[in-house]
Amino acid sequence: MAAASTTKISWRLQEFEAHSGTVSCLALGKSSGRLLATGGEDCRVNIWAVSKANCIMSLTGHKNPVECVQFNVSEEQVVAGSQSGSIRVWDLEAAKILRTLMGHKANVTSLGFHPFGDFLASSSTDTNIKLWDIRRKGYVFRYKGHTQAVRSLAFSPDGKWLASASDDGTVKLWDLAQGKTITEFRSHTAAVNIVQFHPNEYLLASGSGDRTIKLWDLEKFTMIGSLEGHTTPVRGIFFSPDGSCLYSGATDSLRVFGWEPDRCFDVVPVGWGKVSDLSVCNQQLIGASHQLSSVSSYVVDLKRVKKSGGSVIQGIIQDNQPLTEPKDPRGAALRRNYERPSTSCSSQRVKQRSDADRRSPEGERRSPSEDEADEKLSSAEIHNPEDYKEIFQPKNAISRTPPKMSEPFPAPPEDETKLAIGRQLKDLISPFPDKPQLKAPPLASSTPVQRVEPTVVSCAKRPAPSAMGPASANPPACSQPPPQPAVTAAKLKPQPKIILSSRNEPIGLNVADFLPPSPNQRPGALSDEEALSQIKKGHDTMCVMLSSRHKNLQTVRAVWAREDIKSALDSAVSMNDLSIVVDILNIINLQPSLWKLDLCTTVLPQIDKLLQSKYESYMQTGCTSLKLIMKHFWMLISDTLKAAPSVGVDITREERHQKCQACCKHLKNLSPVVKNKALQVGRHGSAFRELQLLMAPLDDSL
Repeated sequence: MAAASTTKISWRLQEFEAHSGTVSCLALGKSSGRLLATGGEDCRVNIWAVSKANCIMSLTGHKNPVECVQFNVSEEQVVAGSQSGSIRVWDLEAAKILRTLMGHKANVTSLGFHPFGDFLASSSTDTNIKLWDIRRKGYVFRYKGHTQAVRSLAFSPDGKWLASASDDGTVKLWDLAQGKTITEFRSHTAAVNIVQFHPNEYLLASGSGDRTIKLWDLEKFTMIGSLEGHTTPVRGIFFSPDGSCLYSGATDSLRVFGWEPDRCFDVVPVGWGKVSDLSVCNQQLIGASHQLSSVSSYVVDLKRVKKSGGSVIQGIIQDNQPLTEPKDPRGAALRRNYERPSTSCSSQRVKQRSDADRRSPEGERRSPSEDEADEKLSSAEIHNPEDYKEIFQPKNAISRTPPKMSEPFPAPPEDETKLAIGRQLKDLISPFPDKPQLKAPPLASSTPVQRVEPTVVSCAKRPAPSAMGPASANPPACSQPPPQPAVTAAKLKPQPKIILSSRNEPIGLNVADFLPPSPNQRPGALSDEEALSQIKKGHDTMCVMLSSRHKNLQTVRAVWAREDIKSALDSAVSMNDLSIVVDILNIINLQPSLWKLDLCTTVLPQIDKLLQSKYESYMQTGCTSLKLIMKHFWMLISDTLKAAPSVGVDITREERHQKCQACCKHLKNLSPVVKNKALQVGRHGSAFRELQLLMAPLDDSL
């Protein structure tokens, strides 16, 4: 069995329920690769040890859903930003709130600790980037220049520069000391999701929704490579510790890239879905992803991944021979390396703001009593004292764990899937030894998915003593009461008003019908025929619906090929099937060049229906289309309607004026819908708040 386990390249390490609500963000500790922080719509930040499903610590204090989290370099502090724009920093070793920072007016989208000093950078959908000194209140600098939400921040290894990526398709490089832009890179054709500095060389990588990774030379400020091959937007990138290659995470795959020339060394299929963060430790790449309330972690054995040779992307080299690796380090001959300062950042001179700029902006003015009250509301609930003492309270600082040379995660045996399913079914059949009154597990736990560790603990609920170990047999009381054991989760859970685009359970099927019966109901077990009939329930109806949808799409495609996109969309609207409209919009949303003003007049009435739909995927498509219209056509609409009447007869201008008038009317009708939905809590409210910012000019004009 041990020999079989060595053939695996990637595997799932664990899957567990991380929050009582939807998980909105997560971050891996980059130094050890052994710590994980998660943030959720329950307004909590939970700290975990990777490979263990028991929560170490739960951090409270935020009053709005947490949007992003990040560890500092030493993994002794964690910072979290919320939907309201507030930022909280916790000291993990002292298990207490360290600082509350107020200043952003919208969702905090990205956070980053300075590599040496007590500085923190934050970005937001309000387009601003702020540099904070954790030792005091108020920001040190505000960097302005992006026109849309900023999605990612990264400090250079020497701590002198800050890189930012934005939905406006640009990557900006900022000089921290001078507080101004050094340069701007504009080669991406879609929103930029992430930026990452090379660990040694003057090189920057950026990943985008255009499915490419661009590499930028920071001496010449030019693009030196464009890495292609992804079929989905690039969500995570990570340079190898020695800087010899770049790991890129997209949906269900890991790609290993080289540059100069651009080439792909290897492609590894990994079932992590939309990966949220990557880390490298002990020749293993750790990836983590989240879906609804669960978090999954995956391991890729880098010793079995190709990091040389490979196929050349741009076709520079035609033969199939592997490329020879240079004997000298790549950066030594090609470009400068960073010079790390010998002292901490706190001793470096940082240009301070002027007295006028130093005054607290609106939303940041807080009295000492307010700060004290806020810190009392913030707390750290330790759920696993044993792991907490081992990781955050060592006997001396030198032996602090997680250790730098921790053991690699072992690969499961080849037949782990069968074993895990067998263990899961066994756990479902047998009653809990310490809670015999529970007749069935919660519905979320019964989803037929492989779980390497069946013990699942949500930090909002009191963990079972058997799951916490002897050191944590008497955990502190949690803020929420435990669930009632006599009623199943299926009865307690109300029907959601919005049908999510990704679900943990199927619609129209009762999962309990397929589970093994409890011991007292064993005589009435389902036969194979009965189980198959349950699975096939509604299958014929679904086939008819999909066949009709396919036929309609073929009709729309024929119209598009014969005429134009406007006629095709009109045809889709005339079918009175919103799913066809959504399919067409999902295509043209990816190609803004296809959009014209007359297309907006057709789309806007449909957006009204999409935004008020019960389907999450319809709302997302409507939001994307409305964002595109506001970004690309609002200035044209506004200028046309404000322009003075022309002299004489201008038919083209009159037609354009009528179209702009119709678009403006529809946008004004949509504005209250967006404002109303922006009040919602969660990811839906977040998307609509971003739309509300874009539609703010509607209130001031016309």
